[in-house]
Amino acid sequence: MLALEMARDELLVPAPEDTAQTQAQASAASKKKTAALRSWISLDHDGQGTVLDLDKHAIIHRVQIHARDLRLLDPLLSYPSTILGREKVIVLNLEQHIKAIITADEVLLRDPFDDTVLPIVKELQRRLPLSSTNFNGQGEEEDASGVQKDETDEENEFPFEFRALEVALEGICSFLDAQTRVLEADAYPALDELTSKISSRNLDRVRKLKSAMTRLTNRVQKVRDELEQLLDDDDDMADLYLSRKMVGTSPVSDSGAPNWSLASPTITIGSKVSRTSRASAATTVEEENDVEELEMLLEAYFMQIEGTLNKLTALREYIDDTEDYINIQLDNHRNQLIQLELFLSSGTVCLSMCSLVAAIFGMNIPYTWAKDHGYVFKWVIIVTGIVCGSVFLLIISYARHKGLVGS
Repeated sequence: MLALEMARDELLVPAPEDTAQTQAQASAASKKKTAALRSWISLDHDGQGTVLDLDKHAIIHRVQIHARDLRLLDPLLSYPSTILGREKVIVLNLEQHIKAIITADEVLLRDPFDDTVLPIVKELQRRLPLSSTNFNGQGEEEDASGVQKDETDEENEFPFEFRALEVALEGICSFLDAQTRVLEADAYPALDELTSKISSRNLDRVRKLKSAMTRLTNRVQKVRDELEQLLDDDDDMADLYLSRKMVGTSPVSDSGAPNWSLASPTITIGSKVSRTSRASAATTVEEENDVEELEMLLEAYFMQIEGTLNKLTALREYIDDTEDYINIQLDNHRNQLIQLELFLSSGTVCLSMCSLVAAIFGMNIPYTWAKDHGYVFKWVIIVTGIVCGSVFLLIISYARHKGLVGS
């Protein structure tokens, strides 16, 4: 019995190594799976949120979206701001934090626990539920037909996808505007300080602020261009009407004839149904071509992002004016240095002439007039000084004439 137990222990010795290796592989696979899973939050019509851990295949199957469209929402890839309208979804990629998929029934928002995404989640939870507002009319019209009143409410309520889109646009516009205000608060004092004192530290500070302004301008410009592109194309705006697409097809065939049964009670009833069907078909076509509601929504945020871009443009112009002022100051200092160099050069020429005269008289050459003619030295000094002064004044007047020296 003891021998059997010892043999069994010997057989079980390699097991811990295999178990450890298996656990390591399982841990690695779990890490890969965790890396593939992404945190999403699903918000419905009532604003109720559900946190989901889904991979891309689950998202594609859930919302019926193409993989190339889902790739726009990958945080590891850098894509510009985009608003895409597809058959059943709206894909939003606004900056690096608002990455959402909007359907007619829910909103899927990526990374809901991020600090920049939490305000968007709270705002969606607050504004997605419909407010119980009723359109109170006159007494007889209100009591005549409750069905007509319900239809009026349905026509006047804001679609679910537009409420979600409005929250996203408001969030990105407010975010970019806040960053612009922060940049303005840092840039204008730095530019004023640079104007008063030109130093390496101030120049480096302004350089960094200008780089940040250029990056922010490109981001704001991309959002503005995306909104402008949507406003210019009615078909793209019509693709964003998901609720309208979800409405069932009208009982009208492609040829415009009603698809009713031939077993109608009377010809009169059939003709009435035919007229009603044609009227409903015309109304449906008009509604499909009507994008005024969305156009007004996009125009509001287009004007807001345009205002943000105008602030950045004004800041760029102020930076350009400051650079021009600094260049003028540098040119002035450069002219002063040129003027000083000209004075020194003129003085050097005059001293060279005096040195030439002194060298001539310093030669060991016998002159007959050098004896008993002491007054000659005085005249040489006077003439040399007059010639040097004349040459100096001539050079200065020529430089002023050419604009090299200020008056």
